[in-house]
Amino acid sequence: MVSGVILALIIIAFVLIVIEDIIHVNKAKTTLFFGTLCWIILFISPLHGQSPESVQKELDHNILEIATLWLFLMAAMTFVAYLNSKGFIQSLVHRVLPNEMSERNLMYLIGAFAFFFSSISDNITATLISLAVVMSLKLDAKKLIKYATLIVFAVNSGGVSLITGDVTTLMIFLADKVTIANLLLLVAPAALSVFILAAMLSMGMKGTITFEKVELRRIEKTDITIACIFVSTIVATLMFSVWYHIPPLLTFLFGLSLMFLVAQFLMRKKDVNKKIIDYVREIEYDTLLFFVGVLLLVGAMKEIGVLNQFTHLYEVLAPEYANYFMGILSAAVDNVPLTAALLKADIVMDTRQWLTFTYATGVGGSMLIIGSAAGIIAMSKIKELTFVSYLRMFMYLMIAYTIGYSSSYLVGCLFLN
Repeated sequence: MVSGVILALIIIAFVLIVIEDIIHVNKAKTTLFFGTLCWIILFISPLHGQSPESVQKELDHNILEIATLWLFLMAAMTFVAYLNSKGFIQSLVHRVLPNEMSERNLMYLIGAFAFFFSSISDNITATLISLAVVMSLKLDAKKLIKYATLIVFAVNSGGVSLITGDVTTLMIFLADKVTIANLLLLVAPAALSVFILAAMLSMGMKGTITFEKVELRRIEKTDITIACIFVSTIVATLMFSVWYHIPPLLTFLFGLSLMFLVAQFLMRKKDVNKKIIDYVREIEYDTLLFFVGVLLLVGAMKEIGVLNQFTHLYEVLAPEYANYFMGILSAAVDNVPLTAALLKADIVMDTRQWLTFTYATGVGGSMLIIGSAAGIIAMSKIKELTFVSYLRMFMYLMIAYTIGYSSSYLVGCLFLN
């Protein structure tokens, strides 16, 4: 009975996200309301005779995941908020790009940038920077949605072959299902799928984008210093995670604190009305609250056993086909607990099949806008990008995902016999 009530509330919450444009109620409000309500019900009527202490333990685990992501997002978004407000990113764009470029070539360029940048940084930072570049070009809404769709897919694809690029990839690696050499085989299939999607989305684009000649603002030494700290923080996050197993959150918060201290020192002699720490207030807190609500809902789904039911798919289908559908399922259900459930189920698969599962869970979340951190960030940054407008791109995304998945399996067959 309790499980049914919670499942109904979760379904209602996701429906309200879909119809946000109709009811005009912010998705952060609805997800936070239903997410907290589900856990309150779990405390009032514990499942399977659980004690309040055991429910508290599960909630603490859920809250830890939320806090880690929340703080990481806060740190990354503060860096980007500062650089955006100073016009740093826009200045770089206008300096690097030519006077004009075809819309089709711009699509390929943005896809490649998002793909490779997410390979050397985390998905959150790659999405924020890629979106900042596109939004500075002042495109019309329809085209902006296409570019944003490509960014979400490319960012998720870029990190799938690195243990530092995607959490699920790291989980599968730590479970000794694949090696780093195996994962590198996913680079070509992932890049191919991004190229295919860019080609499909750019169909019909025959225009030329002329980049306005604006008076380039002088880039201050303070801004260059903070940009260098930002890049160094990203690099250090990757290196420290691999070499010393330092949590990425810890390194990023250290980088943020270094930014505050250095900027405070550099701005001391300048007549500035705004303190460096004030840029924390420019973060989109709607995005952060939406994350909290969604992850609370996913945690509740885990508690009522919904996630574990997905593993039964492997009793019906061969792993090659089940993995494909698991990737699509990860667009509606958080891929981290989904991967954890599969690993705990001890399903027998060979290396080729684990490789396709790695691709599926890493990229499959791109099918829906709420299926990945990149999608949620994009939806919060671009008002025209809603659940429905992104859903119109579903067939393009499905084709690109299918090609990428098939290619990953083919590569596995060729090199992992």
